[in-house]
Amino acid sequence: MRSIFFILLFMSQLPSDAQQRIFIYPSSEAVMNKGFDTVAPFMDYYPAPGTAAGKTAVLICPGGGYSHLAFDKEGVLPAKFFNENGIDAFVLRYRLNNAKQEGHRYPDQYNDVTRAMRIIRSRAGEFHIDPAKTGVMGFSAGGHLASTITTLLQEGDPAAADPLLRIATRPAFSILIYPVITMDTAFAHRGSRNMLLGPAPDESLVKALSTETRVTAATPPVFLVHSDDDKGVPPMNSIAFYTALKKNKVPATMYIYDHGGHGFGMAPADPLLSQWPTLCVQWLRRLGF
Repeated sequence: MRSIFFILLFMSQLPSDAQQRIFIYPSSEAVMNKGFDTVAPFMDYYPAPGTAAGKTAVLICPGGGYSHLAFDKEGVLPAKFFNENGIDAFVLRYRLNNAKQEGHRYPDQYNDVTRAMRIIRSRAGEFHIDPAKTGVMGFSAGGHLASTITTLLQEGDPAAADPLLRIATRPAFSILIYPVITMDTAFAHRGSRNMLLGPAPDESLVKALSTETRVTAATPPVFLVHSDDDKGVPPMNSIAFYTALKKNKVPATMYIYDHGGHGFGMAPADPLLSQWPTLCVQWLRRLGF
């Protein structure tokens, strides 16, 4: 009993800004595949200190080839960094697939990220954030997912019966870290493509999910990071996306480092690579976020 008392006392003294887990679908909605999924899609909320209204927020999509998630390295750690810089963060646990194709393909993941964005904006007053300053971030395959919400835009429908569908999904900004972008060229990441689209996808779907082809003048500002020696997801993914952004006169910044490989995350042990998170925050501030 004494041990339980001290555990409860310790828990009562945890900081009030500890994250909340927000499931993005009602329990009555069938979004899980029996025998494959162990948890329904959710996002963990990491609020920045303070309760001032109008904060910037970012929805983070960790990578993992659409088959698993680097949730801590590419989700929790970036969220805490953003918190230190006054930005709220939401880390998304979206639906996945496996080599046996027992899980989820497109559009399930896209539905997860767009619904998560709408939930964040619908509760902006509660979270003390500005819905017009809510963006998206993604790493690797999570970068592809972030690029889909960045380029496959859904307007809000004022007449929709579901209040969430009255909210637009376009992020205010997009941060793509060594992202998978294309699905149909020599530099595509075949593993992510197979998990997202299946082993023999229709060519029209392959083209539609190659998000460099979906950039328009309505695409929000984008911050890109890649390494030149990335053998898993070649830097041509970021370059192709940046080229499309410039063609459409969309504000964009891109950093390509001469080393780092793939999956370096926040790169805390590398004095050069570890600069990109600070550069990202500076970029957001220059844009007014």
